[in-house]
Amino acid sequence: MCDYPVIHWLEADEEKSARWCSEKNLPPPKRVQVIDDRMTADTAYRLACEGSGLLWRGDFQNARQLLQALARRIDKKRTERKSQETALAPAETFHLHRQMQSQRARTLGQLLIPFNADHSIPLRRAPDVRSACLEAYGPRTEDYIASLRELQGLIGAYEWRKKGIEIPALHARIHPHYGVFAPIRSEYVELVAAAPLPALIATQSLAFDIGTGTGVLAAVLARRGIQRVIATDQDLRALDCARENLARLDLATQVEVVQADLFPEGQAALIVCNPPWIPARPSSPLENAIFDPDSRMLRGFLHGLKCHLAPGGEGWLILSDFAEHLGLRTRVELLEMIDAAGLKVLRQANIKPHHPRVSDTSDPLHTARQAELTTLWRLTVK
Repeated sequence: MCDYPVIHWLEADEEKSARWCSEKNLPPPKRVQVIDDRMTADTAYRLACEGSGLLWRGDFQNARQLLQALARRIDKKRTERKSQETALAPAETFHLHRQMQSQRARTLGQLLIPFNADHSIPLRRAPDVRSACLEAYGPRTEDYIASLRELQGLIGAYEWRKKGIEIPALHARIHPHYGVFAPIRSEYVELVAAAPLPALIATQSLAFDIGTGTGVLAAVLARRGIQRVIATDQDLRALDCARENLARLDLATQVEVVQADLFPEGQAALIVCNPPWIPARPSSPLENAIFDPDSRMLRGFLHGLKCHLAPGGEGWLILSDFAEHLGLRTRVELLEMIDAAGLKVLRQANIKPHHPRVSDTSDPLHTARQAELTTLWRLTVK
């Protein structure tokens, strides 16, 4: 526990402190005010906007209602400013949207609740969240403070883990762990399930899945008959998640999960990668699967293919063109990356996304989402 920062506050004229917990790596608020059910939403909103942490001592369900009230006030302000964004370029709209989302998260994150060392919450009508917190935070030996909004996020993730996500290509469910990218958008899985396997697989039945996450693509490759799959990831949570999913699918002997920055040792007939699609900086570690600063993972995958593809093998790059519609990367730049890596495009397959946000016209990025295509690029060495 000594590595966790400490949050300090004054309560009943007595200086108090506790460990601070933030999976987003946010620092503890420098100013903390103890509040309860008597606090009005308007006053709480003003204090939160000023950067004050609000340590809740009232009824837990009332804290949830206060958080909803804060969100309504923030969203009302957002609606009032929306008319100013219509003339912005797509990239400017994206960066403004990210900035406002970050500010929204910071403000809502100021509502704090106490936890006992066993992850129970010492508030009236508090739910039992010990299992969800244990998964995200691990075992604790001291009481701690965390934001209510973060708690809601990890409870939601825990429910996803318990019930799993149905993957039609597997006729089974994948169970994402907290902090591991969940395959809710299934179109990229469909592409990998449908693309013709390289002919070399018939004699060298080995594939690499780079950045495996939940292990879903490794599982699809194994179910397609590839005799051996090596799935890599850097993140310990992802490695544990992939191993658990593959064991549940009875694929643990067919798929080896190893910790690596991109590629394992050796060469394979097929190498698959679904890197983060947006070349921008994540605002927290939980966004690493979505945002790829300077396209680091994309470039690393492309440049590593030449060394790790067996002669006659293929590299499958699964990539959305969402960044292109946002003005963050052009198609020409992507093709230049492929060419500079000594690769050529054999073929490509496209699919339209079918997640609910495509039809959400209130989304500031709706135009880009509506035009988006996800592509499986079949690449080989020139």
